[in-house]
Amino acid sequence: MRATTIHAPFDVRLSEVPDPVIEDPTDAVIEIVAGCICGSDLWPYRGENKITPGSRIGHEYVGIVREVGADVRTVKPGDFVVTPFVASDGTCPNCLAGYQSVCQNIVGIGGPRADGGQGEWAKVPYADGTLVATPDVPDDALIPSLLTLSDVMGTGWHAARAARVEPGHTVVVVGDGAVGLCGVLSAVRMGAERVVALSRHESRQKIAKEFGATHIIAERGDAARDAVLELTDGVGADAVLECVGTDQSFKTAFAVARAGSTVGFVGVPHGVEIPIGRMFGKNVGLAGGVAPVRAYLPELMADVLAGEINPGLVFDLELPLADVAEGYKAMHERRAIKTLLRP
Repeated sequence: MRATTIHAPFDVRLSEVPDPVIEDPTDAVIEIVAGCICGSDLWPYRGENKITPGSRIGHEYVGIVREVGADVRTVKPGDFVVTPFVASDGTCPNCLAGYQSVCQNIVGIGGPRADGGQGEWAKVPYADGTLVATPDVPDDALIPSLLTLSDVMGTGWHAARAARVEPGHTVVVVGDGAVGLCGVLSAVRMGAERVVALSRHESRQKIAKEFGATHIIAERGDAARDAVLELTDGVGADAVLECVGTDQSFKTAFAVARAGSTVGFVGVPHGVEIPIGRMFGKNVGLAGGVAPVRAYLPELMADVLAGEINPGLVFDLELPLADVAEGYKAMHERRAIKTLLRP
């Protein structure tokens, strides 16, 4: 079969790799219907993260179950499933507490034990604890939104949950990538009265507004802080969603947070210094981390299937899998927010 491999910075290829097979009785083999490129995939693509040349990449996909191991009980061949970005056993204390993203037996999708999502087929370990099936094979129009549930929608939801968004809140979202935009949608869904998206890009501002953002602030740094403070009569936001992971984005998040609020962070941290003095002085909390998207999947899937949310709007570029290299290039050059790939 064909799958995406990374060989060096800015060098991704579609390569021939071995077909997946059932190895353990808890495995499932999936025929991928759609995968995508994540913003976090750009870190190794740009050389920011160490890579093993020739390794698989991609951790978001949906597809059809074609084969299951002898111990699999919750999915069967023919089921349409969403695959979270990590495989979890569903039985360890962390999974039972709702934090499948830190399962004691976690397996990363796209690693040695679980095929990447930017390919034609994939093997998934711990199928019962990982995969979530739709009631029926969905209409093709729902595929993009269901695909977001493998990562970005659940991650945006986690940011809002971690920030303790409540009805009536003023929420600031730092970051206008797919996760940040899904954070906007999540805050609106949780009942926030005002949702402020920090975004400098017109195409992303448009989606933020479609998702329910009430205000757009294009400034950055101190200017963004000043704009939020002006909007909130000098108080700051009731909740802040940090969806980038850079030192500047964290500084902005804490600068706009009111006393007693919480910054919910889901951006993968790179070179971040936590302003512990400011946190102490303003009683501002910090919560978040790797999103347990498996925990949120049933609720969010129901919302998608009912037409309550349409997070698939974050995909503004769709390409055949053969053009995966162009998909990476487009996202790196910010010509695309998020690229959907069809095998």
